[in-house]
Amino acid sequence: GMAEAEAAGDAGLGPAAAQEGAEVAAVIGATVPTGFEQTAAEEVQEKLGSASRISRDRGKIYFEVPARSLPQVHRLRSVDNLFVVVQEFKDYQFKENKEDALKDLEDLVKKLPWTDPLKVWELNNSLKKKKTKRKKHNLQSPASREKLSDGGEEGGADQSNANDQEDCAQNPVDVEPAGGQDTENPQGVTSRNGVEEEEDNEQSDVKFEVQASSEGGSKAGDGQAGEGEGKVLRFRVTCNRAGDKHSFTSNEAARDFGGAVQEHFQWKADMTNFDVEVLLNIHNNEVVVGIALTEESLHRRNITHFGPTTLRSTLAYGMLRLCDPQPTDIIVDPMCGTGAIPIEGASEWPYCYHIAGDNNPQAVKRAANNISSLLRKNESKDSSAGLGVPLDIIQWDICHLPLRTGSVDIVVTDMPFGKRIGSKRKNWDLYPACLMEMGRICAPGTGRAVLLTQDKKCFAKALSRVGHIWRRAQTVWVNVGGLHAAVYLLRRTWESAEERKSFW
Repeated sequence: GMAEAEAAGDAGLGPAAAQEGAEVAAVIGATVPTGFEQTAAEEVQEKLGSASRISRDRGKIYFEVPARSLPQVHRLRSVDNLFVVVQEFKDYQFKENKEDALKDLEDLVKKLPWTDPLKVWELNNSLKKKKTKRKKHNLQSPASREKLSDGGEEGGADQSNANDQEDCAQNPVDVEPAGGQDTENPQGVTSRNGVEEEEDNEQSDVKFEVQASSEGGSKAGDGQAGEGEGKVLRFRVTCNRAGDKHSFTSNEAARDFGGAVQEHFQWKADMTNFDVEVLLNIHNNEVVVGIALTEESLHRRNITHFGPTTLRSTLAYGMLRLCDPQPTDIIVDPMCGTGAIPIEGASEWPYCYHIAGDNNPQAVKRAANNISSLLRKNESKDSSAGLGVPLDIIQWDICHLPLRTGSVDIVVTDMPFGKRIGSKRKNWDLYPACLMEMGRICAPGTGRAVLLTQDKKCFAKALSRVGHIWRRAQTVWVNVGGLHAAVYLLRRTWESAEERKSFW
């Protein structure tokens, strides 16, 4: 209730809070690649034993766990960002008048049940510190692994998403457009050049950062959060707003809500060097207030973007999971680029054998480097160093794979042509040829393929030409770097694939 909230504000939360925090029940929100909400929910059920609610606002799921399960929550493979829910309003009635609507949001701050979520945040922090200490000697952190897809080939542009048309702002108080400071903030403008998804999302406001004036200017208490009891925490508010019924922008909401948070807790507003990121998520009449539990990495802590960003590895995980890999399955990515899919595969399904290939020698070289850093990471984890990873990388021609007919269980790949590589014209020949060759290497009756493509027309046409060997079992619509894409699950028929000669 209110008294607790006040108390938490005064307490400054010491290490003791973390200890008792372990028993608290936490409602966790997670952002996931759009289209893969169900997959993520299955992973949560399997690894944490909790049921999830899938948000109407796509790309998010919610589940409840005891706070002591936070380490397992951070090990989930299908989630991009995590937050703890302070409170959720299913049907929040916004006043028509802008000033009244904003005043209500301001008044909300005092009424929210902050105490437990802040304990969860504190516990999460103490876990993060342990992890950073462990990692000092080992630079290959998961965060740097997400960067795999920067290869400059197809997979590179996935960091953002068309749904990001939403209006989002990160604002504690005191409006002051930041001149050159936006470099740190790639999700600001770039992520919203995608296709407009929902008609009702207002065009996003120009992003400007908002600095709080530092009273007295003294820099005392600059240390990590929660270390000294008396430390003033730094915070920022990030607001995401979607829907056409609101009289205010996300900037205004973040500013006024942020002002009230500052007053309530006596925290200091700081855009870039914050301890606490408060999330205000408004989707039509749904309002969720949360506190962020992830940041992508310490040196870029201000891109904890609350939104449906698609990180390559989470999408790779979702695709692999659709094929339900069984122990001893042979899994091939014939167009692996920098190897995100097979690397994810080998880490999560070590009882399968993963083969990656690409026709581009540059990509193969990069994938090989990514694989050696995975090997190094495993060596530093295990004393039994150098056992290797069930993963090989080869340069090959997608239409003439050096693999025996019927010898592969699963093909998973991002079909990298069309928009950025190759041409539509070539796709019309390439797609059927690929599907034939994938059909040839896959085991009749049991083989399956999961393919991501942005050239849906061409894919459909190609599929109709190879309908005797591939049946479409499922389609998942996803957003990849602002482009609408589809993931198809195909099942191999019992039909034998004619030898390649007849096709060429």
